[in-house]
Amino acid sequence: MKLITLLTTAILFVAPQLQADEFPEREVLGVVMWGAGGATDTVARAINPAAEEALGKPIVVLNKAGGAGAISTSFVNTAPADGYTFLYGAENPQLHPVMGVAELDYSQFYPIRILGRGVAVVVVREDSKYQSMDDLLQDVKNNPGNVLMGSTGPGGLPSTVAALIGNSADFEVTPIPFDGEGPGLTALLSGEVDFMPAGISAAAEQIKAGTMRALSVVNDTPVDSLDDVPAITDSVPTMAQYLPWGPFYGVFVRNEVPDDVKATLASAFETASQSEEYNTLMQNKGNILMDLSGEEASAFLKKWQAVTSWILQDTGAAKVNPEELGIMRP
Repeated sequence: MKLITLLTTAILFVAPQLQADEFPEREVLGVVMWGAGGATDTVARAINPAAEEALGKPIVVLNKAGGAGAISTSFVNTAPADGYTFLYGAENPQLHPVMGVAELDYSQFYPIRILGRGVAVVVVREDSKYQSMDDLLQDVKNNPGNVLMGSTGPGGLPSTVAALIGNSADFEVTPIPFDGEGPGLTALLSGEVDFMPAGISAAAEQIKAGTMRALSVVNDTPVDSLDDVPAITDSVPTMAQYLPWGPFYGVFVRNEVPDDVKATLASAFETASQSEEYNTLMQNKGNILMDLSGEEASAFLKKWQAVTSWILQDTGAAKVNPEELGIMRP
């Protein structure tokens, strides 16, 4: 009888402890790699409400731009490995080592979910003198270094697109860096830069509103959401060897986060990715839904890094040889 009483007391003591240790007990922080209004921010805020509902706790969204995404990546990497801080990230960290920006890449993170892949677009103001991609290319050729390009820093989408074009055409432009696609596109509208490569999801609303024009999509064929905009291969045919290529968006935590916490987050974002509102927004923004997790997501990240790093190496844009980093040519 005394043994039963002791066991009962132990169970009553342990049960609340187990319940108290369930994740999450409180709000969670989702750190967005770029500033408000950019493609990564748009995707994060699209899925966040459904993820909150699935997780059962609020997810506070924090925009932490800077260093071509290196600041937010480092911030999440130095936060406690308890799952309460995760990264709403884009492709940029996969290029940080080869661009000499930082040593940290997604090999130090666990991909909770790769949400989708975007298609880049080259945009100008509606009143720009450039009526076509050919016009822009000709002006850059005639005035090397004098055409200003909105950028997000080394390894960002604009700089990578510029490297792709530069390997196939005369494309010596001057990049002006901003803390994300949103601020860069705002600067484009105000006349601070002449053009900017950006994700369709970041530029879509401005294109629809008629304040920007798309000169081309960085793809080998037109895309459904901008079916009247020509593929960049119409102007730069040799770029076809690098396409399709595009940015991606995902949710990441430190590798050291406990497996059960990773599983809880993965389940929440798997459920959230089925949200009708989220799916509609992603499709309207021209994104391709991917919904990868686990080993499949890791394999995608490694392949994307290898392909893009060697593109940068072959175009002379890389600061560090990928082979020196253990990134083998695909």
